[in-house]
Amino acid sequence: METAELYNLFLQYPVVTTDSRICPKDSLFFALKGERFNGNLFAEKAIESGCAYAVVDEPPECENDRIILVKDTLEALQKLANWHRKKLKIPLIGITGTNGKTTTKELIAVALSKEFKVAYTQGNLNNQIGVPITLLSMNRSHEIGVVEMGASHLGDIRELCEIAEPNYGIITNVGKAHMEGFGNFENLVDAKCELYDFIRKSEGKVFVNKDNPILYERSEGMGRILYGKNDPSLFASGTIADATPFLEFDWSFFDSSYRVKTRLVGEFNFDNAIAAVAASKFFGINAERISTALEEYEPTNYRSQFKRTEKNDLIIDAYNANPTSMKASLEFFSSVPTSLPKMVILGEMNELGESSDEEHEKMIQFLKRQPYDKLYLVGAVFSRWIRENEDIRLFDDVNQLIKALKIEPVCNYYILLKGSHSVHLEKAIGHL
Repeated sequence: METAELYNLFLQYPVVTTDSRICPKDSLFFALKGERFNGNLFAEKAIESGCAYAVVDEPPECENDRIILVKDTLEALQKLANWHRKKLKIPLIGITGTNGKTTTKELIAVALSKEFKVAYTQGNLNNQIGVPITLLSMNRSHEIGVVEMGASHLGDIRELCEIAEPNYGIITNVGKAHMEGFGNFENLVDAKCELYDFIRKSEGKVFVNKDNPILYERSEGMGRILYGKNDPSLFASGTIADATPFLEFDWSFFDSSYRVKTRLVGEFNFDNAIAAVAASKFFGINAERISTALEEYEPTNYRSQFKRTEKNDLIIDAYNANPTSMKASLEFFSSVPTSLPKMVILGEMNELGESSDEEHEKMIQFLKRQPYDKLYLVGAVFSRWIRENEDIRLFDDVNQLIKALKIEPVCNYYILLKGSHSVHLEKAIGHL
């Protein structure tokens, strides 16, 4: 079936699923394949569970006129999403970066929602499957789209741009993450800047942090809107007022100044917040509504969250970790004033490739210079660089950590949890 025909079917059944366990009535099931799964095997089940049609790329065992055979299911999904995006003809902001892209996406979406009907990436659906699903969730009532784009290899962002065709773009920053897929830092920068490359060709605009020399240089010659810190000449600028632990900052709109008291933990979230100010201001949201939106936003998914339990005060930033974000979190935590002793629970940083040992060793040396009262490290990689002692405990995984916390409860501490999502430090929260 050609994309045009598939699109006509989508207009009749405008809900898409790729999970045969979640089949809304009259939806379209796309049978995707991976190393450990084959959606083609569940096409019949999806239809029985409520889907109107199933799109497959392997001939079904039994003839069924509600099963549509295509050459490649993922490609069909992506082409359908692009076709739909072209039909919508709305402004679309593409967001990528090493750190902060999800928070920035959320902040921009809530601020723009003060004036517009906004469609935006839900959760972490930012890859070759998630971006098409996000696009296909949009409809003619939406006025602006905000799409997060993740990358683990060169070419990933270019491919996502070709699907989503963003008119506007933000690269939050570039740092050492997913090095396993990029090989070196220069390749990582090139990969993120594929967003700039696409928008440059389409003569769109990018929002650029003036304080980031790499991104400022790579965006030269483009239509760009600059934001940053302590520079009134920029389109959007602010000054950090406090971050102990919640970020507060001041920003100005013409002759008026606004103090924004966010629920985000840490001054490292300032760049995300001021990027949201720039984008919202550009699209005409007034200053009061921008400030209110940023104050109302409540972080979720174990990102920059503060939680007070019966035992301890927790700062939870355990959804993602790389050398850049981990060092920023640790520096912030060291600076937070408190009467409680401080404890850090760090999970290992994954997907660093050949630089993993070097980066973990650097992090250990950095940790030794910090004034923490207790330090728990989760992940076998740490044991290569440090010996366990009364202040430093080593755990192979989070289950070992939980077992230790049950035997030796930790009480009356100010605790930072930071680590890669695959370590699952969030499982230990209930024991802290």
